[in-house]
Amino acid sequence: MKAYMQRMGRSLMLPVATLPVAALFMGVGYWIDPSGWGGNNLLAAFLIKAGGTILDNLGILFAVGLALGMSKDKDGASALAGLVAFLTPMTLVNSDAVAMFKKIAVEDVDIAFGAINFKNVFVGILAGLIAAAMYNRFSSVKLPMALSFFSGKRLVPIVTAGMMAVVSAALIFVWPPVYTTLVTFGEFISGLGPIGAGLYGLFNRLLIPTGLHHALNNVFWFNLAGIDDIGKFWASEGVKGVTGMYQAGFFPVMMFGLPAGALAIYQCARPEKKKVTASLMVAAAFASFFTGVTEPLEFSFMFVAWPLYVVHAILTGISMFIAATFQWTAGFNFSAGLIDFVLSLRVPIANKPYMLILLGLVMAVVYYVTFRFVITKFNLMTPGREEGDGEETPDIDTTGDSKHAVMAQRIYDALGGAANVMTIDNCTTRLRLQLQDTGAADQSKIKATGVPGLKVIDDKNIQVIVGTEVQFVADEMNRLHHGAAGTANAAVETAAVEPVSKNQELFAVANGKLVPITEVSDDVFSEKMMGDGYAILPVSGEIFSPVAGTISSVFPTKHAVGITTPTGVEVLLHMGLDTVDLGGAPFTVYVTAGQQVGRGQMIAQADLAAIKAAGKKTDMIVAFTNGDKVEQLTVETSKEVSANDIIGELVSK
Repeated sequence: MKAYMQRMGRSLMLPVATLPVAALFMGVGYWIDPSGWGGNNLLAAFLIKAGGTILDNLGILFAVGLALGMSKDKDGASALAGLVAFLTPMTLVNSDAVAMFKKIAVEDVDIAFGAINFKNVFVGILAGLIAAAMYNRFSSVKLPMALSFFSGKRLVPIVTAGMMAVVSAALIFVWPPVYTTLVTFGEFISGLGPIGAGLYGLFNRLLIPTGLHHALNNVFWFNLAGIDDIGKFWASEGVKGVTGMYQAGFFPVMMFGLPAGALAIYQCARPEKKKVTASLMVAAAFASFFTGVTEPLEFSFMFVAWPLYVVHAILTGISMFIAATFQWTAGFNFSAGLIDFVLSLRVPIANKPYMLILLGLVMAVVYYVTFRFVITKFNLMTPGREEGDGEETPDIDTTGDSKHAVMAQRIYDALGGAANVMTIDNCTTRLRLQLQDTGAADQSKIKATGVPGLKVIDDKNIQVIVGTEVQFVADEMNRLHHGAAGTANAAVETAAVEPVSKNQELFAVANGKLVPITEVSDDVFSEKMMGDGYAILPVSGEIFSPVAGTISSVFPTKHAVGITTPTGVEVLLHMGLDTVDLGGAPFTVYVTAGQQVGRGQMIAQADLAAIKAAGKKTDMIVAFTNGDKVEQLTVETSKEVSANDIIGELVSK
């Protein structure tokens, strides 16, 4: 569940990233015409309406963004399914439709249904998650010949519409109490006034390490529980001095407090490490002040000096409390940096926003004094205070056009390369990586690239905090991972290319008993009609690549994968016997044709129970189908093996 919520948080950053342009348009529009809100100036009206294009359709953006981000391969068909998923309840669960279904007057319909509109983030999130689930389940399903046109990705919007029709019917009964509960929660927090704002600020920061702060933000910033602090601020609706209270207190922290904390961290660094600490702190403080992106700075001490991070969370809550108490308000569409602050100054509902600068100067002093005291009093290992000589500077050149390619190559290699890296993704400032084994990653080499920090989530997931340029590093790493590493490889100094070895170790493809291919209960394999090989009788469903090479094919029914080694040997991995009849249902394949894989890389998941329930055998068979390319095959069979065990050797001609 934790990993799922983290994926949600990452996926939500796609629609959230569209908000700055709304802030730009509406902020400039209000700046031009602060009293008429566009009524006195055509350009102002145009800009305010342009910003409303995004804010008035947040539900759609969240549905499409989540559907795309949560899908297994980020295909555009998932985004289309997200749109279909959102439009279905918009049509079936609005006030007019409910009045028709219940045969009552529109004015007698529960007020909750009036909230089913294009700004409804709750429905958007629900639609996006369902659409992604439908895509992941049905995008590879092959229908009978007569219906084959609707197979695969074309099937996804169809089943999504059907599923959302059922969900919409349920919403007619479920939505009113859900809506009432959300409104009650929002009213409870709102009823706490400044204390509620302070508690929100505290928990917002405490949830940053898990990535779950986005879920909390949705309640207060968007129209999930009736608060809609961002939407109301930029629409200049609500009560002056109240609207914006869940945003305003962040400005003193992000523009002044954290940069002052960065200064304290620098001054507490060891003399021989102040140069490299300064480069890290200046860049992170700059990002925090101008854009409100705080993760590069926060992650630099979040884990190595966690008591300091708790202090930071408490101070954020205090700032939110003070700003709300005195009703000093400003708003943002992206984050609480200088850019958003300037844009919000002339939004009519902003109240004494310049007082936030005064509060910010006070918070800067508080942060500086508190950080220095806590660091020195408890000898916290903030950046630059680590024991040992360390590195004076990152071991790569962090300037120039090739820096992202160089950093990507170094991080990718330190993670274990294709043999260990399974998926590569990113949010605003972090690489979010799924590995076969996080313990195999060389953390010291990753840190030596100059990244602000990293966090091992569990034995499969790790996050590397890069900063606001993370997208460029992620793109380069994906090129490396999918065999299109031309740009990255050209940027990295490498040794002379060695000839491809004809000898290649073979790895077990699953946990279980290794048996000769002659014992497989299918004549095609046992008589070696498909070539020599071996099989494993698995005890778990994780399936790994037996060799390094290129994925040459993934069968439509997902029961078989073809791999070609660098020396041209064609390898067939066949999952189960007669499982072609199952239409791909028991299998999840994580690779696509043309992708480079490392030996021992996890490439599929098989539901062994479902295969057995269908009356099929679960043998995992590896066959080398072009025997003319194989000079020698040695496999130690008839024994128990674990996935990734070396079980033999392949010698190519």
